Amino acid sequence: MMITKTDILTKSHLIISVCIVLPVSLIYGFNPEKIFEIYPNTLDEFNLLKAIMGIYVGFSIIWILGILKTNFLKLALFSNMIFMLGLACGRLISLALDGIPSFVYVFGTFAELFLGLYGFWILNNLKNTNG
Repeated sequence: MMITKTDILTKSHLIISVCIVLPVSLIYGFNPEKIFEIYPNTLDEFNLLKAIMGIYVGFSIIWILGILKTNFLKLALFSNMIFMLGLACGRLISLALDGIPSFVYVFGTFAELFLGLYGFWILNNLKNTNG
């Protein structure tokens, strides 16, 4: 299987997303205090973090399918765009209402905005080239 320039343009952000979101999901689910200033104390907090882990893993599976199988590509691109822009919007609301979080979350906000907007651009270009 040969990788084309189009593959790189349309799938690189999916690969980047999987490489970031899968490890982060495991950290959220099993060891959030390792990188983030999150110290769950109650079963409900542990349950919430495991649910977030599950959402992240589920979306990552869609993105992997989109990377590997052409018939899943548009679903992967669209779900990645919604996922990233949804996270970014939530973080922007938090920045406005709660203040500036740690560097990792500020960086995440910009990365999510970039990946989400890049996904939008890719989807728009695919729509224009495919009619």
